[in-house]
Amino acid sequence: QVHLVESGGGLVQAGGSLRLSCTVSGRTFSSYTVGWFRQAPGKEREFVGRIRWVSGFTYYADSVKGRFTISRDNAKNTVYLQMNSLKPEETAVYYCAATPGSSAYPGGYDYWGQGTQVSVSS
Repeated sequence: QVHLVESGGGLVQAGGSLRLSCTVSGRTFSSYTVGWFRQAPGKEREFVGRIRWVSGFTYYADSVKGRFTISRDNAKNTVYLQMNSLKPEETAVYYCAATPGSSAYPGGYDYWGQGTQVSVSS
């Protein structure tokens, strides 16, 4: 089984930046996609972006294009989500997840981390 652990969440002012980390372990990720999602209280889980483990190909939700960047460090088995120009409405628990496919929907992912809280103040 694949195990994922998020870290790096915290409190930041609107317009600020934060970098989240997702450390993966277990099965080989040679053919996997790692996705980032977020979920605010009372709302559905929302797709943020994804990265192909081997190629590094990335894809982002329109709402974060130009502000968020996903990258990976294979030596550290870690995927990063760099978030710039954060907005208060982006306050949520952020999750990383893994799938052998390339989905933009929560149901397409098989493995999930525990989440990390990101709070953006006005």
